[in-house]
Amino acid sequence: MAWFLTTGFGAYGWNGQWSGNVPKDVGNPQLFVDLATSLERAGFDYMMLEDSSVLPDVFEGTPRQALETGVIRFDPMPLVPLLAGATKKLGIVATASTSFYPPFLAARLMTTLDHLTQGRVGINLVTSSPHAAAQNYGYDEHFEHDLRYQMADEWVDAVTALWDGWEEGALTFDEQAGVFADHTKVHRADFDGEFYKTRGPLNVPPGPQRHPVICQAGGSPAGMEFGARHADTIVAQVRTTEAAKAYRDDISARMIANGRDPRDVKVLFLYQPVLADTDAEAQAKADRMDAAAAANLDGALAGMSYVSGIDFSKYDLDAPIEDLTGKSNGHQSSVDEFARTSKGKTLRETLALRTTVGTRHIGSPDSVASQMEEMMQECGGDGFLVALPVTRKNITEVCDGLAPALRRRGLIRDSYDGATFRENLLAF
Repeated sequence: MAWFLTTGFGAYGWNGQWSGNVPKDVGNPQLFVDLATSLERAGFDYMMLEDSSVLPDVFEGTPRQALETGVIRFDPMPLVPLLAGATKKLGIVATASTSFYPPFLAARLMTTLDHLTQGRVGINLVTSSPHAAAQNYGYDEHFEHDLRYQMADEWVDAVTALWDGWEEGALTFDEQAGVFADHTKVHRADFDGEFYKTRGPLNVPPGPQRHPVICQAGGSPAGMEFGARHADTIVAQVRTTEAAKAYRDDISARMIANGRDPRDVKVLFLYQPVLADTDAEAQAKADRMDAAAAANLDGALAGMSYVSGIDFSKYDLDAPIEDLTGKSNGHQSSVDEFARTSKGKTLRETLALRTTVGTRHIGSPDSVASQMEEMMQECGGDGFLVALPVTRKNITEVCDGLAPALRRRGLIRDSYDGATFRENLLAF
């Protein structure tokens, strides 16, 4: 189990009934510390902080909708040590873009965080998609989708070469001989690829994990191939058990083709449970949520504009959607799914079908736990990545309601046996 913070270190539930005191929570780490300690109490493997380098402005060509609804993101990296300081076993994953983080900066930063967290840090690798994000880093426009993954593949090789520059045993701490580290066991990377070049060596010794846990969430063929080669945990966005099984079968075959054991990579499915004291109350709650989502056309259009790079404010809501092939340089899997579900439908009708992110179960904690168990047995995945807004109400419902119901079924851990994030991730 893990928790996906959909806008990272940002604001959640702005102006909502259960959002708390948002004006005082903005930029305040305490809400996220509360989440981390609750997740550890509940036996979760990790929390993952999404990130982006852009204030969304594709919709209508302005950031109006994003600013009015509080779609902001602080840099997640400085938050990592604060979360680690409040916990002892929980894995903490922060997002970095392979398109904009130089390999040396990323390798040094993540090794430093591995030390600061005592081996509990992970990195979620994205390639980014908006042209505006690329422009923030000095490019005229972003690289083409599949090229971004070719670059990302080489980026991981460059970062790994830097991580591996210190041999096992290089750090000696030999006070009698006056030798801190054996210089013969520390090497330059001298990595010279098609896209990246870095000299090395790192001026920081390896952290407890040597290689921080790599998380990846690409759903396109290029993204899945990248994950199959490099990821330790993969995030999949599907809406049905059948789609989850197809994804797991596909990614497992890709791992085997890359010489990897699928059991060594944990595949988690994005998940939005609707919880209440009874199944009937949960269904009524889900109905209210669906009605609110269907009425929030601006939010749905802005969200799709952000992931696709297409300004959907220009489209007629009650006309069939045109063929989107070749029109997007954004999140290809999201655009492809949108295109599939929109066939024969208007834009308004298609949006009405997209009220959730990923899979959803509705009911009491016990009922939802039963549905989760059944889904995992059928699809062969490893678990779920909760993608609910970070409010204390949601935290309590999941950590103090759902998690105990899962534990009674033996579906989640009741203790952490490993010392590092990687060890605990593979232990259950």
